[in-house]
Amino acid sequence: MSIFKGAGVAIITPMHTDGSVNYEKLEELIDEQIDNGTDAIIICGTTGESSTLSEPEHVECIRVAAAAAKKRVPVIAGTGSNDTQTAIYLTKEAQDAGADGALLVSPYYNKATQNGLIAHYTAIAKSTDLPLILYNIQSRTGVNINPETIVTLAKTCDNIVAVKEASGNISQIAKLMHLADGCIDLYSGNDDQIVPIMSLGGSGVISVLSNVAPKYTHDIVASYLDGDVEKSCKLQLAAIPLINALFCEVNPIPVKKAMNLLGKNVGSLRLPLTEMEDAHAKLLAQAMRDFGLNVVEA
Repeated sequence: MSIFKGAGVAIITPMHTDGSVNYEKLEELIDEQIDNGTDAIIICGTTGESSTLSEPEHVECIRVAAAAAKKRVPVIAGTGSNDTQTAIYLTKEAQDAGADGALLVSPYYNKATQNGLIAHYTAIAKSTDLPLILYNIQSRTGVNINPETIVTLAKTCDNIVAVKEASGNISQIAKLMHLADGCIDLYSGNDDQIVPIMSLGGSGVISVLSNVAPKYTHDIVASYLDGDVEKSCKLQLAAIPLINALFCEVNPIPVKKAMNLLGKNVGSLRLPLTEMEDAHAKLLAQAMRDFGLNVVEA
C-alpha cells in the first residue's frame, strides 16, 4: 500500500533574484536529496510555497521534479486546494506530469464539515488513478480531519492510501490507527514526532528537516524500521534543537534561510512571507553549527 517507506523531503522551491522559480536549482537539489538517501520527493507542498505559485509554475515544478527524479524515488505532488475543482485539475495535471502520487491538504478557509471533507476527497479520488495522501494540519487550514473521516475515506476510495498527520495530537493519531486497523498508511508531518508516530505504526515522515539533513533524517526512520529503536530515538532527540530552530518562524521561512546559510543559494521567499528576523537567523545559524552543519553565510 505504501507509496514509500522512510523519509520524504517536503522540498523547498528555489527562486531567482527576480522571484521567478529556479528550475535548474530545483533539479540540483533533487539530485542531492536522492544521493543522500531521501526516500521520496514531495513537491509543491507548504514548504515549497505552493500557495504563491501560479498554476503553470505549480505544474512545471511537478514536471521538473518527476523528470529529475527519473523514477529513482517516488515524486508526490501537493495538489490540494480549498476549491475541489482546482484540486481535481491540479491532481490530473500532476498525473500527466509524471507524479507518482498526490498530497492533498484539507480545504482551508472554507472550514468544511466532516461530510464536506468526505465529499471533497471522494470527488478527487474518483478523478485520478494516482495514490493519494491526505494531509491533516488544522493549524494551517482551520479544520481537523477526524479519525473516523480518514478511515471512511480509506475504506471507500481505493486510491486514498495514506495520511500525513501534522495535527501534533498523538492521542488522536493513536485513535486513528486503532480504527484503521491497517487500512491506511501513516506519515509524520512533524519532524519532532517521527519516532512517536513510527511507534504507532507509521511508515515514515514527510520532512522539513530533510532539506538540510537528508541522510540524518533518512537514518532516523531507517534505524526504526531496522529494529534499532534506541538509535532512532537517539537521533530524533539530538535533532530537537535544530528542528525547533527550523520552526521558530512560520515554515518555510527558516528552512529557506537555512538552505542559504549552507550556501545552496535558493533565493528568497514570496510575499506575504518575508525574510527571517535577525535574532531568529542567529539562533538558527547557531543551532545548525551545534548540529554539525557547515554554515558558510552568517
